[in-house]
Amino acid sequence: MTDKTLRLGTRRSRLAMAQSGQVAEAVSQVTGRPVELVEITTYGDTSREQLAQIGGTGVFVTALRDALLKGEVDFAVHSLKDLPTTQPDELVVAAVPVREDPRDVIVARDALKFTDLPSGARIGTGSPRRMAQLNAYARSHGLDIATVPIRGNVDTRIGYVRSGELDAVVLAAAGLNRIGRGDEATDFLSVDTVLPAPGQGALAIECAAGNADLIAALAELDDPLTRIAVTAERSLLAALEAGCSAPVGALADLLADGQIVKEMRLRAVVGTTDGTRMVQLSTTGPVPETHDGAMALGRELAAEMLAQGAAGLMGERAH
Repeated sequence: MTDKTLRLGTRRSRLAMAQSGQVAEAVSQVTGRPVELVEITTYGDTSREQLAQIGGTGVFVTALRDALLKGEVDFAVHSLKDLPTTQPDELVVAAVPVREDPRDVIVARDALKFTDLPSGARIGTGSPRRMAQLNAYARSHGLDIATVPIRGNVDTRIGYVRSGELDAVVLAAAGLNRIGRGDEATDFLSVDTVLPAPGQGALAIECAAGNADLIAALAELDDPLTRIAVTAERSLLAALEAGCSAPVGALADLLADGQIVKEMRLRAVVGTTDGTRMVQLSTTGPVPETHDGAMALGRELAAEMLAQGAAGLMGERAH
């Protein structure tokens, strides 16, 4: 490889720029080459519609992938949860770095915890997955809350709370942490209450499949255990034929005995956004040693969920 500057394609949002900047620094260290950020506007950034209405799947990545295929950038950084589960033959995910905290958090007025929100509290989120699980939890625990659909960047969403329009908003812990605002979270939502989106908290570094030198260099940033976990989660999502804005939560936990990771537990949930109907299952077994093993684990749990009626609970089907 030469010392020519590498071009990293990124969305323009503050969060995307922050996480791409962190990746750029790491790539520069492993390659010895300078990395410049190339800002690209995606349809998901410009549309004001709810993600469920504009399709969700791929709206944040299509423009980045087009730039890769045209050779306008050398590699791109995505939030893994935004990537469609079908991988184009011409592109490869060369690295999935160590995952950030996958949990969701709330930012609430008066520094309130989730269970301390008052009767009638209005909670903003643009995610059908979060709506489904929050409403299901409220129904089962006798809480009087209302989920309100919102869109916008972190500042816009937190602004709804600061202005008093909403009592709380739900955000990804990873996103807040990456822009240095993790301390604004007033409570973490337990994964027993709200399972994250498949791949949440993880990044995907993607480049052209034919660029062997760059693939090899980027692979130094790959974390095998993170990749195995998110592969199982995304395999489940694909087997459910659900898009990335469908009400599906999944998390693969690596269970350790001391310092040795011995098992993986895959949990998943599908539900209607009003929380009235839910299918929630889990499976635990040895950590898959291969990509195919992780894929099989996800497919097997998805098959069990479909057998229990999961297909009828999803508002969006990916094609």
